[in-house]
Amino acid sequence: MNAAAARRCKMALVFGVLLAFGEFHSAQAQTYPTHAIKFVVSFSAGGFVDTVARIVGQKLSQRLGQPVVIENKPGAAGNIAHRFVSGAAPDGYTILATSTALAINETLYPTRGYVGTDFSPVAIVATTPEILVGNATGPASLKEVVANAKTNPTNFGTAGAGSASFIVIEYFFKELAKAQATHIPFQGGAPLLNAILGKHIELAGAAMAGGFVPQVQSGALRGLAIASDKRVAVVPDVPTYAELGYPDFTAVSWAGFFAPTGTPPAIMAMLNHEIEEIMKDPEIVSKITPAGYDPIYGTTAEADALFRKDITKWRQMIEAIGLRVE
Repeated sequence: MNAAAARRCKMALVFGVLLAFGEFHSAQAQTYPTHAIKFVVSFSAGGFVDTVARIVGQKLSQRLGQPVVIENKPGAAGNIAHRFVSGAAPDGYTILATSTALAINETLYPTRGYVGTDFSPVAIVATTPEILVGNATGPASLKEVVANAKTNPTNFGTAGAGSASFIVIEYFFKELAKAQATHIPFQGGAPLLNAILGKHIELAGAAMAGGFVPQVQSGALRGLAIASDKRVAVVPDVPTYAELGYPDFTAVSWAGFFAPTGTPPAIMAMLNHEIEEIMKDPEIVSKITPAGYDPIYGTTAEADALFRKDITKWRQMIEAIGLRVE
């Protein structure tokens, strides 16, 4: 056999193997799912990611005819669940339900036991912008907050030093406003909300939908600025940072579903389609939009592009403020 014939034989063999591999995955997708799917939630029960996972899980079970089991694995800013799912079989039966923390932790935690490329986004389903609020008797505007902080350092609370809200507010004061503000961390959104309502802290940074919308709407808290590219319908009187002289300063948190990289594309596409149809359901929309969440839709490729873009965006802010968690 001459060299050309040998190459042709080798190519035919490789092609045959790839074809058989593709047919195997195609057959897998056609029969999927044959048993229960597990949603591993990176945060405790009761939070937004958990709520979305349970809503989607219930509807997905009805649509696919198989149980969807919710397993909460909170801790280490989501890293426990992230690490668990990164080592799961890429077969569509173990899905991570998480938040922007997955993008943030890529920079914030240098040693976390996994990397972002261990995951492929199935769908990112809802977003909410970060908001800065003050108590009702505090400064009336962001301009006043900044002016005061330049002569008399202020304080702000968030639900943790590694949270998206902390990064956003710390970055704002340190890099944009050039003013002094001391961070006071709280163990979750409820204690933070109680502290700002009780006037134990001057300011609070949080995802807008973290229980703050009703308080801003009622006037119990003052919405000072929102890190969105436009005003939000549920709190229309709260200006964006851009309106207040800080152009292009936006930051949103999201909830989404991720599969271990290597999950067959046909299964990824199926899950993406089913979850998108669930999130378009008027019943679901009516549950999450009044709280300040905006449903979003898109292909797996669009979800991946958003995820990769967010890794870069959060990295820039984290590095600017010199934050790392070992």
